[in-house]
Amino acid sequence: MAGLYPNPLAWIDSELAARRRGGLLRQLGQRESPQGATFTADGFELINFGSNDYLGLAGDVRLARAVSDATVSEGWGSGASPLITGRSELHRQLERRLALFEGTEAALLFSSGFVANTAAVAALVGPGDVVFTDRKNHASLFDGCRLSRADVRVYPHCDCQKLARLLAKAASPADRYRRRMIVTDSLFSMDGDLAPLHALADLAEQYGAMLLVDEAHATGVFGAHGRGVAQMLGVEDRVHIHVGTLSKALGCVGGFVAGSQALIDWLVNQARPYVFSTAPPGAMSAAAMKALELVGEAPHRGEELLDRAARLRERLTAAGWNVGQSESQIVPVMLGEPQAAVALSEHLRSRGLFVPAIRPPTVPEGEACLRISLTVGHSDEMIDRLIESLGSVSKR
Repeated sequence: MAGLYPNPLAWIDSELAARRRGGLLRQLGQRESPQGATFTADGFELINFGSNDYLGLAGDVRLARAVSDATVSEGWGSGASPLITGRSELHRQLERRLALFEGTEAALLFSSGFVANTAAVAALVGPGDVVFTDRKNHASLFDGCRLSRADVRVYPHCDCQKLARLLAKAASPADRYRRRMIVTDSLFSMDGDLAPLHALADLAEQYGAMLLVDEAHATGVFGAHGRGVAQMLGVEDRVHIHVGTLSKALGCVGGFVAGSQALIDWLVNQARPYVFSTAPPGAMSAAAMKALELVGEAPHRGEELLDRAARLRERLTAAGWNVGQSESQIVPVMLGEPQAAVALSEHLRSRGLFVPAIRPPTVPEGEACLRISLTVGHSDEMIDRLIESLGSVSKR
């Protein structure tokens, strides 16, 4: 017998159709070969400019062997949350290794960088507090802000003058906030530009605010030891909460928070995604420790990658393309409208190049782009082919 009401999911079809008309519909892709500087999809080999595997470690056999050996000795699933029986000796070793890598007292492992961000923000501020977030921060930071139930103040991208005014207002006797926090990416994942960490640290000190910096896309690439932009700029000691990921330049899986021992003790007790989630497999810790070892042995690889990215930006700019304010291995080609980004991405794919189109809501309206992710695996010939293929397009 049919129900009295129409299908309660019928609205989805019309919403998907609207997204398709606006060039905003996303669809799942699938590669048919191991990821690297090239991969195979739909039977075609593509040069891969869409990967966050900046140092080429995701397919490194040394990481695979570390996981294999650890899985044989320890098994795969952890079986419980970390506070019950899920945390193994390998987890503990990785956390100690991450603290040493970050130059902090302690570190805490999470199942992903997304979870690390949401957990840290929501555990450190709440009702009666205020958190300030850059307009172009990663979605995980925004979700953490919302989950915290603190008052959220969004400041324009990298606009420290506006942030200073917001902080001053929040410090007035009329507001009486209990705690204040500033959260920012260090390297913004779509624009490839860097946060003004010196100025943010100054404002945090002036207004007694906690400063959380997410180094997800900078870990392993920036800084003398690969710790990120804060290390490169010499402000590490002024950052209270360091967040990183193991899934990008380190080629593994998981995320972490590093800082004082008191901070980590608080997160162990208060970060709900940590307390109530099954711990990640202990064997993944073996791969992450191997990745940290390899980064420590060859810190120059990040510098070489950044030098190559600078040359790419120069060539694109000379050819008339707008690369925004990128200062990193992430190089956007700014196009504006989603349809233009999709069309150019499809044109490049037809020429054997995978360069993803980035559209709202990942970026704001009017800021659709192609996102070129450069890795150490890209040869000069691959980059030449990208430049030549872009040059075949009329730039209107």
